[in-house]
Amino acid sequence: MADPDEVRQESDRFSLRSNLFVPASAERAYAVFTGSLADWWVREYTWSGPQALAALGIEPRAGGMLYEIGPYGFRNDWGRVLTWDPPRRLVFTWQIGPDRVPVPDPAGASEVEVLFHPEGPELTRVEVEHRYFDRHGAAAEGYREALTAGWHELLCRYLATVARTA
Repeated sequence: MADPDEVRQESDRFSLRSNLFVPASAERAYAVFTGSLADWWVREYTWSGPQALAALGIEPRAGGMLYEIGPYGFRNDWGRVLTWDPPRRLVFTWQIGPDRVPVPDPAGASEVEVLFHPEGPELTRVEVEHRYFDRHGAAAEGYREALTAGWHELLCRYLATVARTA
């Protein structure tokens, strides 16, 4: 895994912002984030769990879904892609509630925006903002605090995956 100090985070009451530099072009950084989710996502963070998880993915288009496929072909959608703009921007709903129960109504979901800023031919600054935690109701602040640690681990793993496959 990457050095934890390489992922910087700041938050306010209903938003979490993470920043990191990855050793890749924006095109490759975007491709690893969206196309290699199974290589860096923490399998324990899925409903299926590490033993039964069959696939993780993002359908590459606005309106596409973020999903996992578990045992017996069971599919669980985590959110919907709102903006698909490679290699610059990805926005999706986060339709997982604080109690880890799916949130079918996107109006009750938070939102994640990922920006890819080229800083050189093989260096990209990646900004991840998970916002609108207030849409999750009374548990919003605690959920943001929990996901601060979760996103930190995920982004360290993402950085390590980009670096390993450079």
